[in-house]
Amino acid sequence: MTKLIIQIPCYNEEETLGITLSALPRQVPGVDIVEWLVIDDGSCDRTVEVAKEWGVDHIISLSANQGLAKAFMVGLEASLTIGADIIVNTDADNQYCGDDIPNLIAPILRGEAEIVIGERPISDIEHFSVAKKLLQKLGSWAVRLASNTNIPDAPSGFRAFSRSAALQLNVFNEYTYTLETIIQAGQKGMAITSVPVRTNPPLRPSRLVKNTPSYVWRSLFTILRIFMVYKPLRFFLFLGSVPFSMGVTLGIRWLIYFWLGTERTRVPSLILAAILILMGFQLWILGLVADLLAVNRKLMEEIQVRLRRKDCNED
Repeated sequence: MTKLIIQIPCYNEEETLGITLSALPRQVPGVDIVEWLVIDDGSCDRTVEVAKEWGVDHIISLSANQGLAKAFMVGLEASLTIGADIIVNTDADNQYCGDDIPNLIAPILRGEAEIVIGERPISDIEHFSVAKKLLQKLGSWAVRLASNTNIPDAPSGFRAFSRSAALQLNVFNEYTYTLETIIQAGQKGMAITSVPVRTNPPLRPSRLVKNTPSYVWRSLFTILRIFMVYKPLRFFLFLGSVPFSMGVTLGIRWLIYFWLGTERTRVPSLILAAILILMGFQLWILGLVADLLAVNRKLMEEIQVRLRRKDCNED
């Protein structure tokens, strides 16, 4: 029997959670069991009471607010424990259309993908400013570059995971899980795709994007951090090539002047060239060390997956 768990991370969502739950399906083609899971991320309102009133099957309450990324991972682990074969993550503010869940999980049921991302019609969303639309596209392009995937709407939180994919995912970032999970999946070679989904009119302002500069900075930091974790050698080779190239250029310039026999010794240029070349070598060595550590991380992740599978089977 195939079980689908629809998980909803919540933080003070008493006003919108009921609307979101009212649109979620209880029966989905190709799935035998559909259950709902609410992760209460330290809410101080009636979020839990609303969830109980709507008959939510599973409710997990965190003692304090730990952020969207942590709540998402708690939901994945809980879904695996209660026997989910497919996990759908959606937002509590009813941003995404619940009727699109069958289309979202269809590639997983057909065995074509392990992760499916809901692609919103960004260009047609009226409450998105022009700047936000451009930033969404720019961010998605950066994620595609870092992950070797072809996901047009990387920040979308409407997504489905197979059991196998959920067992392998880890989220280190405390801000959001959306970009990190795509980059991680791409670097691990998981089959990932996207399907068009619809959105609903906004019920409240976004809590994740409080201001555009902060969101851009955090997103760029997340992309760089994950790229360093999964492609450390490439990252530090590129980073070290910058000062090394500058140092070599200065060194060649100094040699040319030296061979021409100019009166000026240009010692400062020679010292700067040596420093830059040394910096480049140090960054390359750091990349080699990080690459060796990445091998150890991969082994640890394989052990973690086996332990997760064992725990889920025992439960």
